[in-house]
Amino acid sequence: MKSVVIIVGVNLMPTVADQVNAAQNGNVTGAASTIIGLVPLFYALGIMSAGVALTIGGLRNAGVM
Repeated sequence: MKSVVIIVGVNLMPTVADQVNAAQNGNVTGAASTIIGLVPLFYALGIMSAGVALTIGGLRNAGVM
């Protein structure tokens, strides 16, 4: 199940980046613009954490960890 989350998340990354770029070109200034700019970073961190959790779960099931 987590592999589906990773695949869909990676495929949606360009869409998220485009939407953030479109939002920043609007009437957003100051701290709000900075926070909106960090959305792709946290989105990517969420996808990576799902991958790490999948890897750790696989290693535990294999008896390595």
